[in-house]
Parts: sequence; structure tokens; C-alpha cells
Amino acid sequence: EVQLQASGGGLVQAGGSLRLSCAVSGFTLDDEVAIGWWRLAPGKEREFVAAITWPIGSTYYGDSVRGRFTISKDNAKNTVTLQMNSLKPEDTATYVCASRSSGGSMDYVRAYEYWGQGTQVTVSS
Repeated sequence: EVQLQASGGGLVQAGGSLRLSCAVSGFTLDDEVAIGWWRLAPGKEREFVAAITWPIGSTYYGDSVRGRFTISKDNAKNTVTLQMNSLKPEDTATYVCASRSSGGSMDYVRAYEYWGQGTQVTVSS
């Protein structure tokens, strides 16, 4: 059974940083898969944040976070990390990690097959 578990959320002031982790289990990350981060905020559509592919490690970012967020992976620990810097109040959301095959557009939500539970990020002004 594929499982993804996000952690690391919290409350931070604008301009601060947070690091989120997604622990992945139930499939071999030697396969050509991608792990993506999405965020959900009240009254807004689900928004693509970032994704990274296995095994090559290609990275993709949403326009609103490019240059501030960095996605990375740890092959040995089967984890994906999202380093979030220069946080803004509009980054406030529930952040969820999900998995899909690595082909195609990373920001196509329907391509993601497995979703984990989210972690809340709140940025105060």
C-alpha cells in the first residue's frame, strides 16, 4: 500500500522559513515516479507548489513559489523535503504531498494517484 505522510508545518512570521517533509512508503523509488507538493487554502483552488522526479531528480515549481521554495529528495530515507523561505501570508494553506508517474506535466492534478494527509502552514503578517 502506497503511503505518504507530510510533516513539519507550523506557525511562522512573514519572511520566515519552514521545512516540510514527506515520508514515502509502499513502493520502490527506483521506479520513474514523481512526488509533488500541493496546497489547499479556504476559498482557493488546489495549487501546485513543487515536484521532484525519481531517479533523475528533475524539479518543477509553481510560479508563486519559484525562487523561494526548494524541493529535494533523500533516496536513502525515501523522503522529499520542501524548504520554504521568505514566506508570505498568502502561503498559508494545508500542504499535501502526492505521488504519480514521472511523465507529463507536473502541475496536472489528476495525474497524481496517491495523496497523503496534509500539514498546516500558517504565515502571520
